[in-house]
Amino acid sequence: MTHARGLLRTITADLAPDPWSNPLVPRIADGTAPRSTLAALALEQSWVIPADRRAFGYLAECSLVRDPEAAVFFGTLAEGEALAEERLPSFARACGVHETRTAAYEPLPGCQEYPAYVAWLALNAAPADVVLALTANFSAWGGYCATIARALRTQYGFTDEACGFFDFFAEPSPELEELATAAVRAAVNAGRLDETRAHAYGRLLQGYEASFWSTLGQLT
Repeated sequence: MTHARGLLRTITADLAPDPWSNPLVPRIADGTAPRSTLAALALEQSWVIPADRRAFGYLAECSLVRDPEAAVFFGTLAEGEALAEERLPSFARACGVHETRTAAYEPLPGCQEYPAYVAWLALNAAPADVVLALTANFSAWGGYCATIARALRTQYGFTDEACGFFDFFAEPSPELEELATAAVRAAVNAGRLDETRAHAYGRLLQGYEASFWSTLGQLT
C-alpha cells in the first residue's frame, strides 16, 4: 500500500501544472473574466462531462475481469460524472445559457482535446496506467474548481446551487484516493504497471487540460 500511495503522490507532484499554463482561472478569481466566457465554460463542459462519463464506464467494464480494483475506481468516476452532469444546468442557467443554445452549440477543438484523449486512453491504455495518470490530473482540476467556486460567489454573485458543479469537484475524495491506491497496488503486485507510460499519459492529460483553459481564455 505504501509503495502504491508513494507512486500516486510522486506522479502528482511531478505533473503539477505550471501556474502560467492556465490564464483563465486567475481572471475568474479576480472577477475580470466576462460572463460570456463563463457561458462558454458551461457549454464546453456540456460536451466534456458526458464524454468522460462514457469513457470511464467503458474502462470499468473492460477492467472488470482482469483488474477488478481498477474497475471499481472507474465505475466510481463514471457515477461521479453523472452526478456532476446533474449539477451543470444550474451553472449554465446562471450564465444565461439555456437548452436551445446548448443544443445548437458547436464546441471548440482546443477544449475537446482532453475528453478525446480520455477516450483514446479507454481504448488503448492499460487500466492501472490510466488510474495513475488520471489521479495526477484530478489534483489540478480540483484546485481549479475550488478557486472558481469561491469566485462565482464572491465576484459574480452566483447562488450555491449555481456553484454546485464546481463544489462537487472541489471537495477532496478520500474514498477515490483509496480506490486509486488499491488499483495501483494490485497492478504493481501483478507486474502490470508501466510507470513510464503512466507518466507520459499524465503529461499529455495535463497538456490537454492546459489547452482547455487557454482556448477559453482566448475568447476574452
